[in-house]
Amino acid sequence: MESHNCWHCGKQAAESLFCRYCNSLQRPKQDYFRFMGLEPRLNLDAAELQKRFYSLSRLLHPDRFNRASATEKQYSLEATAILNDAYRTLRDPVTRAEYMLQEEGFENGVHNNKEVPPELLEEVFDLNMALEELRGGDHGARPQLERARERFLGLRREVDESLKKLYTAYDATKDRQRLVEIRGLLNRRRYIQNLVSEVEKELAP
Repeated sequence: MESHNCWHCGKQAAESLFCRYCNSLQRPKQDYFRFMGLEPRLNLDAAELQKRFYSLSRLLHPDRFNRASATEKQYSLEATAILNDAYRTLRDPVTRAEYMLQEEGFENGVHNNKEVPPELLEEVFDLNMALEELRGGDHGARPQLERARERFLGLRREVDESLKKLYTAYDATKDRQRLVEIRGLLNRRRYIQNLVSEVEKELAP
């Protein structure tokens, strides 16, 4: 456990949100897992995460520091902002994995890959044709687009199942190769999600 000197009493204390000697709020660190008191893992208990979020929300709320020093008031605002960002990031399996990749040194977490996965080339070509027909006023293309949406939603579910297995494998081994595989799947998922969003936008009433 790292240690630091408390800004208020000057004593050396273990790294935590509050000084163990004078209980002053310390400058928060932007390490989402540590901030939430969690081991860095890709599989998290959603109920436990929510419980910690509500507990820390009450503990760090700026209203509790109305009579505190200017330093603690500022730290309370910073900590609350980090808490909200941490909860929003860690509660979703995809953004959690992207954050883990970033923390483990993968540049930008996930690459913005606009290249069509080779096995989807024909389907994407047909999809683009149907989209152009619908935009041109040919509503006969709607059934094809609805089938395409279901197909891509199915592919997204397959990716999510594969990600779950890789999350478990990484948590058990901390094998960096698993992160490489996860990054590849996240790229594929993002591409598929873009297709789903494009189709649903055109099908919307």
